[in-house]
Parts: sequence; C-alpha cells; structure tokens
Amino acid sequence: MKTKLYIDNGQFQAGITLKTEMEPEKNNMALHACVNPNDVIENRRNLAVSLGCTLEDFVCANQTHSSNMQKVSLADKGRGAERLDTAIADTDALYTLDSNLVLCGFTADCVPVIFYNEVKGLVGVIHSGWQGTVKEITRKVFSHLQQAEQCDPADFHVQIGSSLSQERFEVDQDVYDKFKALGYADEFMYYNETTRKYHIDNQLTVKQQCELAGIPLEQIAMDTTCTYDSPSGFSYRQDKQCGRHLSFIMRK
Repeated sequence: MKTKLYIDNGQFQAGITLKTEMEPEKNNMALHACVNPNDVIENRRNLAVSLGCTLEDFVCANQTHSSNMQKVSLADKGRGAERLDTAIADTDALYTLDSNLVLCGFTADCVPVIFYNEVKGLVGVIHSGWQGTVKEITRKVFSHLQQAEQCDPADFHVQIGSSLSQERFEVDQDVYDKFKALGYADEFMYYNETTRKYHIDNQLTVKQQCELAGIPLEQIAMDTTCTYDSPSGFSYRQDKQCGRHLSFIMRK
C-alpha cells in the first residue's frame, strides 16, 4: 500500500503517502529532498492516477517552518508539481474554495493537518513541525478562516496525520521553554531524568490548538502512527537523507 486514505466520502478525498521499499526512492514525494527529481515526479504522477486526476492539478508550497498561509485557486494549478521554483514561496499552509485542486504538504516527522469544511466547500493542509506549532500556525489558520472566509469552526473536520511520537521526540530546555510558553502544552510534555531530555507530544499540542480554535473534539481524528518507528514512515530524526510523505486533500 503506497497511500493511506483518511477521507474518501465522495465529496472530499484526503490521505498521506507511505514509504514503500519497492518504489523509486521508497515513494519519496519531495523535490527538495531527493536524489533523482524524475523519480519523485513519477511517484507523484502515480499518486495522481490513483486519485483520478493529473499532476497538473497539484499545488505545492516551499515550506519554511513559518506560520504563513496562502489561499490558492485554479489559477495556481500545477505550482510546485514538477519544479521547486514554481511552488508557493515561504508558506506552510494552503487552502482553497475551488474543486479539483490537490493541496499538498510534505512531512518526515512533522505534523500534517488536513481539513475540510463541507458548508463552505473549503479544504486545506497545514505543515506543523515543532517550530510551526510554537508559532501556532494551526490556530492562526482557523482564526483566519473564521474572519476572512466567514467559516464556523463547528463546520470543520480535521485529520491529524502520522508524525513523530512523544517517545521519539526528545528535546532540550530551549524547545521545552517554547512549548511551555504556549500555556496549554504542559500535559503533553515530560522530563526523562536518565537522558536529561524533555519529550513533547507535538500531535496532541496541535490537536489542542484545533480545540482552542473551536473545532468540536469529535470532528478531530488523529493517526498515531510514529514516523520513526513505522516501516512505512519517513523520519528525518532517524535519517537526515530521508524522503518525505505527501499529505493531500481535494474536493471533487
């Protein structure tokens, strides 16, 4: 299985690609972290076929661990799909009100957030590594959508994708302090006396940000697969040369 589908309800289709030993570059989907760009493009084309669309329907961003978001439209079709220099610059969240656009996010331990709003026909993806989490990118996106797009938080459905587990995400005091400063992440952290490291649950912190944004708990799903421990996971912490998962969502 090369893809895990999270949502496939006729109107919305969303999921995450998986590391697969038999595929070129193990099914790596990232042009910014690859050996052969043509292999990545071929992997993306195969994904497009499985989704019943073409690679030209993809929209990708150059992610920078920012809290920047971008509204995209059909005019952005194909950006970043085959070339890095056409991707949406310096952006870690994409959303659209247009159908038949595949919004893409890339991760290898960071938390992918995929969401849709049935009432507005709006879909989006967020890349929230620990830096994005302490910048509260997820909370900012939903706040923006409430104000700029008149979305009701109660209408959002969120899927938090697989990422680095709390057990594997060990950090020093400086990162702990940043999470501590959020004021609501204390219960998602613990200190290991033996290693003198802090362990943080980035997923649950992001989930908390969704709840603080007003999204009903029962409309937030979470894939707790650890990208470090799973054979189908790309983990930057485990291998600095690893590929990337592609999280996607499309409204048909």
